Amino acid sequence: MKTLIRTAVTAAALATVTAACTSAATGQAPVPKVTLDAVRLVAYDSCDDMLSGLREHAAENVGPWGFGGPQIMYMEDTATTARAKTTSDTPEHSTTNVHEAGVDEPDLIKTDGNRIVTVVDGNLRIIDTATKKVTASLKLTKKDEPTFAPADLLLSGDRALVLFRGGDIMLKRFAPPGETRYVVVDLAGQPKVLSTIRAQGSYVDARMIGSTVRLVTRSQPDITFPEPKSPDTTEADRKKANQAVVRQAPLTAWLPTVEITSGSGAVKKDTVKCERVSHPADYTGTSLLTVHTIDLAQDVAATGTEPISLAADGDTVYGSGKSLYVASNPRWWFPMVTEPMPVEPVPTATDGAPAVEPTPSDPAVTTGPAEPAVTSSAPATPATSATSAPATPATSEPAPDPTPTAPPEETEVHRFDIGAPGAPTYVASGKVPGRLLNQYSLSEYEGHLRVATTLTSTDGKDSASSVYVLAADTMAKVGEVGGLGRGERIYSVRFIGPVGYCVTFKQVDPLYTLDLRDPAAPKVTGELKITGYSAYLHPGADGRLIGIGQEASDKGRTLGTQVSLFDVSDPAAPRRLSQLFQKEAGSEAEWDPHAFLYWPKTGLSVIPLMTPKESGALVLKIDDSAVTKLGMIKHPTHQAEDYAYQPGIQRSIIIGDALWTLSWDGLQVNDATTLARQGWIALR
Repeated sequence: MKTLIRTAVTAAALATVTAACTSAATGQAPVPKVTLDAVRLVAYDSCDDMLSGLREHAAENVGPWGFGGPQIMYMEDTATTARAKTTSDTPEHSTTNVHEAGVDEPDLIKTDGNRIVTVVDGNLRIIDTATKKVTASLKLTKKDEPTFAPADLLLSGDRALVLFRGGDIMLKRFAPPGETRYVVVDLAGQPKVLSTIRAQGSYVDARMIGSTVRLVTRSQPDITFPEPKSPDTTEADRKKANQAVVRQAPLTAWLPTVEITSGSGAVKKDTVKCERVSHPADYTGTSLLTVHTIDLAQDVAATGTEPISLAADGDTVYGSGKSLYVASNPRWWFPMVTEPMPVEPVPTATDGAPAVEPTPSDPAVTTGPAEPAVTSSAPATPATSATSAPATPATSEPAPDPTPTAPPEETEVHRFDIGAPGAPTYVASGKVPGRLLNQYSLSEYEGHLRVATTLTSTDGKDSASSVYVLAADTMAKVGEVGGLGRGERIYSVRFIGPVGYCVTFKQVDPLYTLDLRDPAAPKVTGELKITGYSAYLHPGADGRLIGIGQEASDKGRTLGTQVSLFDVSDPAAPRRLSQLFQKEAGSEAEWDPHAFLYWPKTGLSVIPLMTPKESGALVLKIDDSAVTKLGMIKHPTHQAEDYAYQPGIQRSIIIGDALWTLSWDGLQVNDATTLARQGWIALR
């Protein structure tokens, strides 16, 4: 259920961005110039200094309705398919598709080749890959908790970390009521809970290197604002009352707490110490980012989480082998104006390529009803609306509330050194114009951080994208290349060594190739214009790049999922070698890289696919010259008393000669060559 929610939210966000990209009009406002600055991050002198600073900054940024505004939806997600080290008795297997090799990311399912671990409906299950049977299970949710509580996993040896995100930064508005907590489980023998961590704040993301996990949470001050005494209270009076409350709030309102319960029930509570909280020169005081460190090889209940905090906002986490980056836009909550996405009839072929019709792989399985399309737009909230205050009597004639002004689009990036065991060490911070798309907009390489952003004009009708190169030790700007996709937005980014690839989109899809060998002088070396866009880019064979996205008309209307194979061996002349197009289709792999499987050994590739006719996994072969469809895998139709549906496939794994696929109903095993079904393991 977690991925269903994430899919709906992110699909809505994707539609919102597409609408914004295709609605540009004449008379565009110029793209604002934003100064690129280093951001000084310093510790507070004392707890009193910290409290004074937090109070004043929070009071300046509190509104008549409290902190912040509408929940912004982010595309995760979220990718080199790393292969785990194998022993003689462990079958060759794929692992989670991650951004950086050796830096694991939480996901719905994990495997070490011999066993699969997953959590569905609050139940952790261990599946033996040889017998294809569930060998153990453990209930991790309480009776009063939702059975479909969202959960991700990290796996290290015989330890699993289960991340229940009941109210994280992306799903806060959509997730069922639940508790954010992190559970360490011993998988040796009958699984058992070793410790449960309840960290104050909402979950942002996590990364694991070896057995060490860095957890990033975001918290707001625990302040209760007064209710207005009269329905005629103006927004100005509400804000003044809220400011008074903020200026009296104790330090404990800001300092996050963490509670660790051992398997025996012993409880250990801790609060982030003042000396472990830092702040940039300019900050809002309305939120804190906290990084927790957990070593799964140790007794977490005894060692604690060694938390450190920043007085900053954050929504994007990127980890390399030695660094952890947290990117934040100080005004991330400001609402975006959206317009409905126009609909265009779907042609039978595009760009000279025939439309690929779905081919059921199992005639015995009937197709359930298609899930309804999800649309969303960010509503204006009372915190930023000039017309949201209750009407007042004409005789009072209060001064009108000021019309909100969009803050500058700029992204702060904070770097932490995670090369040594224990808590990370703060290194430096930087600020770049524009907004990130996702973690793939960031890439560390040979002592430099590359950052790709889109900067939009104040009226939202014009935009341009750039790639900045920052020195990792100081986060100061070294070089930049701009002017990418004027009037468009970034839809995907991929950095591979000294080369970068960037896709922008409005009506056509320019794929830009970037030469980043000289950090001081990055440059565009090539450009390919085709219809549609790639929302996710993945390295293929030598000189090849795989794109997962949407085909579109020459007017920019999306038509369905497309998989493209690009020849990028000549950076000056990128070209598309092959395209597979599925009309009226969407794939979770377009916004969640964890849903994409690419097995270099055979070229096997799998993406979830949903069409009005069916739901399943599209199996492809991608070699150095073509994308070829091998078939569709579908899970058994779920039959209930008064309805039936076909579960959507969320993840795919290669283990030996078998292809495993996961849906919210269960796991299915198919032969990786013939796609013949070999087994079904129900999880519900």
